[in-house]
Amino acid sequence: MRDYLKKNKWRMVSTSVIILLPILGGLLLWNKLPDKIPYHWGVNGEVDGWASKPTAVFLLPLFMLAMQWFCILCTGLDPKAKNVTTTKMMGIVLWIIPMLNLFLHVMVYLAALGREVSMEVMMPLVMGVLFIVIGNYLPKCKQSYTMGIKLPWTLSDEENWNKTHRLAGKLWVAGGLLTMACALLSGVWAFIVMMSILVVMCAVPTVYSYRYYKKHKKEE
Repeated sequence: MRDYLKKNKWRMVSTSVIILLPILGGLLLWNKLPDKIPYHWGVNGEVDGWASKPTAVFLLPLFMLAMQWFCILCTGLDPKAKNVTTTKMMGIVLWIIPMLNLFLHVMVYLAALGREVSMEVMMPLVMGVLFIVIGNYLPKCKQSYTMGIKLPWTLSDEENWNKTHRLAGKLWVAGGLLTMACALLSGVWAFIVMMSILVVMCAVPTVYSYRYYKKHKKEE
């Protein structure tokens, strides 16, 4: 664990600073921000959740920072941590939360300042890009208990793991492109289609992996 933290300390520090940047932005905009700030949008793109100014500026970034460190520590405690920390997958662990946090706070501050924010368009685009990035790295993901498709039969069979992740990589890239196309839809239909895509992206590799396991078990 100590070697893991030492090896990644500068990336952990830089990503933590980026997560806290919205606090600086909130302080600079403090006098312009209203007392109640929108922080959640419904499936129809309308604001349906509000936060106080201190909560939006301070608490939300600190919560995201706690989530970041929780993910980092879980990865470091993984018995197969070297399979994650020695690959580019570690970059995903470290950068997903900071990038999402920056995007969400930019949207929150713009909405609080009265600017028009089309979350029903932006979210499919952002989530689609995220799925594509993950899909490109999944085939390179090595066995671990914190990253990848963690099933009993993938963790016990490296060949099963590799074949499942190659299939999942293609599905996630295709799913990411389809998710981005959901920006052309509106309201609840966009949400339904996005959730359906996500279910397929998760279910198909799981079923494939199990069928692969059962087939080779019979052969044995």
